[in-house]
Order: sequence, then structure tokens, then C-alpha cells
Amino acid sequence: MSKQFWAVLVIIALVFVGIFAFGGKKSATTTSANAKPSSHIIGEGKTGITLVEYGDYQCPYCQEYASVVKQVQQEYNQQIFFQFRNFPLVNIHANAFAAARAAEAAGLQNKFWEMHDALYNLANWSVWTVASDPTKYFTLYAQQIGLDIPKYQSDYASSQVNNTINADMAAGNKLNITGTPTYFLDGKQISVAIDVKAFEKVINAEIAAKTAATKQ
Repeated sequence: MSKQFWAVLVIIALVFVGIFAFGGKKSATTTSANAKPSSHIIGEGKTGITLVEYGDYQCPYCQEYASVVKQVQQEYNQQIFFQFRNFPLVNIHANAFAAARAAEAAGLQNKFWEMHDALYNLANWSVWTVASDPTKYFTLYAQQIGLDIPKYQSDYASSQVNNTINADMAAGNKLNITGTPTYFLDGKQISVAIDVKAFEKVINAEIAAKTAATKQ
């Protein structure tokens, strides 16, 4: 066979590879019109105030904030709600969307926060974030937190999980979020240092302001 013939075959193969590669990326950003953002909320919220985080599990800043936010959530468990929404920065974090899938799949077995914490655990985070295929680690974490593994794997690959994550991202885009973590306290975006006292300051101020407003 001539070199020209083989050259034509190579070009055809590259075209098909390009089509499938594009298709894979497109599927990760396509959302069903009926899909709703996630609603992972903990806390008693007696003040009616909610602290919302838009986070990316592979983001190193989110990982640093995670333990601080955990302390804050526990300290203010009675006073406020804490909510997490997915905002994987897929252009720079190759495993971020996959990690969000793991958390959402765990959420379908009421173990969202357990998987959330497992993903941000530094010992785990240091491994799965650099893996070429992180899914085996996610399955291991799923086993450790007591999930039904066949169901977890089915949910992980489902359009339901995919759509929920994309709905979160769409909600974040409407808020003009460009990086992670991004926090909203009672609907207002806040900038706060990686420090428990910094969170305490803004939360206490918001509680005081809301309490004063209700007395008027």
C-alpha cells in the first residue's frame, strides 16, 4: 500500500478521535432543562441565615478551607445553615468533575457529607487529585463510608448526577463566580480569610444585624 493511502487512514482516524473527544467534553457540560441545583444543607439554622460555599474538590484553596469551615459549621450548627454546591473548575482541574460525581452519588444514599469530608481529607486529597484515574479511590472511599457499591457506581455514571452538578455550575455562573471557594452569607458574597475567627466575625455581625432588623 502507498504512503498516501496510509496518510489518508491516519487523517480519518484523527477526525474520529476529535469527534469523540469533543463529544465527551460536551456531555459533561450539558444539563437537562428540568435539572435542579443540589440542596446539601446541614445545621439547624435558627437565625434563618445560610452560609453557602461554591467549591471545587480538587482546588487546593478549597481543601485548605475545608477543615476551618468544618469547625465553623460545628460551632454555629444551631444558629445557621451551611450549604455546599459544586463548582468544578474543569478547565484547570482534570479530576474535579469526577470528584463532584462521587459526592453526588454518595448523596443519593444520604452520605453526601461523609464523601465530601473524605474527598477533602488531606491524606486522600493528596492521592486522588494527582491520579490519572481517580475513580478507584472514590470507590474505596465509598466502601469506607458504607455505601452500597453497585448502586454508587450506577449513580456515579448517571445523567441525574451529571445534571445536578451542571445545574450547580449554571447557578454559580449566574452569580458571576470565577473561582473557588466562593462564599455567600445570607445571600451576600463575602471574602474571608482561612481562619475560624474571620468566619466568626462576619457570621456574628450578620446574626446581630438580622436580630436587630427583626426587632424593629
